[in-house]
Amino acid sequence: MVILIFITTTILMLKANYSVKKSAANKTFSDSSVITKNKVGLLLGTSKVLKNGRINYYFKYRVDAAVELFKKGKIEFILVSGDNGTENYDEPTEFKNELIKNGIPEHSIFLDYAGFRTLDSVIRSKEVFGQLSITIISQKFHNERAIYLAEKNGISAIGYNARDLSGKYGFKTRFREYFARTKAFLDVMFGVEPKFLGAKIEIK
Repeated sequence: MVILIFITTTILMLKANYSVKKSAANKTFSDSSVITKNKVGLLLGTSKVLKNGRINYYFKYRVDAAVELFKKGKIEFILVSGDNGTENYDEPTEFKNELIKNGIPEHSIFLDYAGFRTLDSVIRSKEVFGQLSITIISQKFHNERAIYLAEKNGISAIGYNARDLSGKYGFKTRFREYFARTKAFLDVMFGVEPKFLGAKIEIK
C-alpha cells in the first residue's frame, strides 16, 4: 500500500509539473526590452523580511522587476496581491511602500489584500479587478505556476522573471514548488475558488 501511494503521488507530481511547464512555455521573459506591453502587472506577494530579520531577496527582486517594467512603459499599473491575513502582517502595503520609494506614483498602484495564495491572486485579478490580460511579476518558477492558473481561468498571461536566488535557500524554495504545482493542478481539477471575492475594483 505504501509503495502504491508513493508511485501514485510521484506520477501526480510529474504530471502537474509537466502541465505547468507546458502551459507557460514561451510565456515568461527575463528581458524587459522584448516583453509585450500589458496595462496591468500583477506583482505577487511575499514577506519583506525572513524569520531571522534579514531582507527577503525574493521581495526585493520582485520590486526591482516591477519598477523596471513600469519605467520602461511595459505596464501602466501595478496590482500588488498578497496576504493581509492579520493586522500585523500586510504584504501589499510593504510592497506599495517600496514601490513608491523607487519612484512609482501612488495612483498607479492598486492593492489586493486577499491574495492569500497564487490562485486567489490570479483569479481575483480578473473577477475583482477586471483584467483579462496581465503580466505576472515574480520569479520564473512562480510565474510558470501563475500562468498555468491564469490560463485555466480564462486569463491571457505572460510573466516577467524577477531575479532568482541560488544556493541552499533557492534549492529549498524550488523543491517546495513541486508540491505547490501539484496543489495548483488539483485546485484546477476540482474547481477551487478564491477564499474571498467581494466588490469589483476595476482598473481602467
